[in-house]
Amino acid sequence: MDSFKTLYQSSPGGWNNHIWPPFTQIATSNPPEKISTAKGALLFREGKPPLIDAISSWWVTLHGHANPYIAKAIASQAHELEQIIFADFTHPQAEKLADRLSRLTSLQRLFFSDNGSTAVEVALKIACQFWQNKGQARHQIIAFEGAYHGDTFGAMAVGERNLFNAPFEKMLFPVSRVPWPATWWDDQEVEKREQDAITMLTQLLETPTAAVILEPLVQGAGGMRMVRPEFLKRVECIVKDSKALLIADEVMTGFGRCRDIFACKSAKISPDLISLSKGLTGGFLPMGVTMASEDIFESFIGNDPNLTFWHGHSFTANPLGCAAANASLDLLEKDKTSYKDFENRHLPYLKELKKNLKVSKIRVTGTIAAFDINTDGEKGYLNHAGKGLKEYALEHGVFIRPLGNVVYLLPPLCISDTQLEKCYFTIKKGLESLY
Repeated sequence: MDSFKTLYQSSPGGWNNHIWPPFTQIATSNPPEKISTAKGALLFREGKPPLIDAISSWWVTLHGHANPYIAKAIASQAHELEQIIFADFTHPQAEKLADRLSRLTSLQRLFFSDNGSTAVEVALKIACQFWQNKGQARHQIIAFEGAYHGDTFGAMAVGERNLFNAPFEKMLFPVSRVPWPATWWDDQEVEKREQDAITMLTQLLETPTAAVILEPLVQGAGGMRMVRPEFLKRVECIVKDSKALLIADEVMTGFGRCRDIFACKSAKISPDLISLSKGLTGGFLPMGVTMASEDIFESFIGNDPNLTFWHGHSFTANPLGCAAANASLDLLEKDKTSYKDFENRHLPYLKELKKNLKVSKIRVTGTIAAFDINTDGEKGYLNHAGKGLKEYALEHGVFIRPLGNVVYLLPPLCISDTQLEKCYFTIKKGLESLY
């Protein structure tokens, strides 16, 4: 260990001695590259050609890097009000954003937080306290197998139990789980898997349940696992009949990623709570929000202090973040075709990939396209096929971050046709180089 420490600390242009990077095992990873500037879909490296950011920098950069309209909105707001305690005050940008998101989600109340994980935590806490405030003993939480909802404790609990949260297993609250009937092109058994999932969900809901949480249409970190809208409609019907609350985690799928402004709208479902983050501010600033129905909100109102939702964050409703979010919504409203028609841009390349014997389970939902690499190695996040493809792509000017043997593209809306073509061409050549 001491020799390894000496190696990475003395590596020129390598690891910073004071930074602890996320989701990274330093002992087996290459040092990060420095990005000096970014513009549109391009990341500019020091001393190297630029990279096409094919995954929107962890799915947050919605309109592209350094978008001038959003940057101007943040700069203008910074000259007016940069921060204010939201427990005692409000401000125009927050009120404007709340009004807009209420109209877009058809949910009347917005609670601000800091990121995707906390937006999920807020939804879970609201759901559980809602039933307590109503005097009903509903404690069961139902989630779906393969889910990822974040890395704070409540979010970990409702996510898939795996190596990410194994050290904390004994501290996570119990969760009932239902299979996620992921599907792909030419899937002949999807209806059976959907029925099996519905059967199990129906059985679990015989126990009084506080909430069912899901990622609508696409499970992100779990492997870009996609389901059909009709399955979600059946889930919604069963959950609503049971009187449990339905939570939609739209942290990744929101803001035009799945054919419509929200995946719930694309799937034509109406959850009781929605968690939002990532693309919320166009990727400029961290912010999370949780949308709730008026009926839920009213259960927290009364003279009894125990009814209060005792939750908050120092940067709740930060004015700069709200300004960025409002500017991002302006851009989405100005050009709806940028996300509504994006799926058609993927299709020609996916049809070509379908001929590749190294590729299986091709699927696409809106801006998100994915497939599995056929490999004899261990399936899932630890599979090395994706890592090899990532290194090849980096050498050829494209940044991707496969999830094990799952390869996906989730580019910013501004990516040009030429850039998108290069992404697919690089992936195709990279697959040829693997084995």
